[in-house]
Amino acid sequence: MSLQDGHDEIVLAVEAVSELAMRVLTRNGLSSAQAEPLARAMAAAERDDCRSHGLQRLLGCLDTMAHPRFNRNADPRPQEVSAAATRIDADFGYSLLAFERGLPLLVQKAQALGVSVLAINNCFHSTALWPEVEAITAHGLAALVMNPSHSWVAPAGGSKPVLGTNPIAFGWPRQGHPPYVFDFATSAAARAEIALHRRDNKTIPVGWGIDSDGNPTTDPQAVLSGAMLTFGGHKGSALATMVELLAGPLIGDMTSMQSMDFDAGAKAAPCHGELVIAFNPALLGRDSIERNDQAAEALFGAIAGQGARLPSERRYRARLRSDAEGIRVSRALHDRILALAGG
Repeated sequence: MSLQDGHDEIVLAVEAVSELAMRVLTRNGLSSAQAEPLARAMAAAERDDCRSHGLQRLLGCLDTMAHPRFNRNADPRPQEVSAAATRIDADFGYSLLAFERGLPLLVQKAQALGVSVLAINNCFHSTALWPEVEAITAHGLAALVMNPSHSWVAPAGGSKPVLGTNPIAFGWPRQGHPPYVFDFATSAAARAEIALHRRDNKTIPVGWGIDSDGNPTTDPQAVLSGAMLTFGGHKGSALATMVELLAGPLIGDMTSMQSMDFDAGAKAAPCHGELVIAFNPALLGRDSIERNDQAAEALFGAIAGQGARLPSERRYRARLRSDAEGIRVSRALHDRILALAGG
């Protein structure tokens, strides 16, 4: 399985990381259909050096699978709502299988109509959104994806959690280059990042969260017990509220407060809806595909030309490195996961 072993790390091929995650998930009762896209997403996160969404999430996945409403054998089927809209009920399984099964209709409708919407309902969500965005841009489409979470985040000017971390991801297809992709929480930091700081006994920056009394703190545990904060003050708070509405009531699903109530103290991954929108530049671009591509590339060039980094460039560099050299996993984490996989 390993390419090479070190004292504190083990180096694995991307496929080996996916296989390891798959073994853990299926050994603990998750159907192969549900486990496969989740394992691939974790391996992709490790490959792109996004460790907070990689193998360390396996332990939380087992907690989620123990939720009384989680369906280990969920078999989601897409339903055509209109010429432009598709709905798929994840049947209280993980979101990724529902996304993969809804993707063909999303792409087909966007290619035909210029825009298409996929509404995913009743999904437990524990992965990043950029793998979904990249899957859409691979078809030459632009993508916008969002979802609520649990009510961990206080609104601007408040002191009690109401909003979720509420990520927004966007992708733009590029010729001859990886897509332009961003994927970020509307909170000042991802909850998983705060958990990593707690695990490593590190403080967090001021502005990431507040304690249970509403006071600023650099203690990650105090924030996890209190409330996280949005980025950009009232601007991030407004964006988070937008996500609550568009990926909640708009598609007939839960807000972050309702998701927290649904969890009922189980500490599972959030269960909610997800809104996926695809746009077809070839159809919407007034028959000026080449000119529009040149305008987009001029924009990216003007950003990069002054030394600024485009989003996802770090991930793409890590991807090339991992494909060539393998993925470094801490031996302690590998041994813990190997035990979950049955040795």
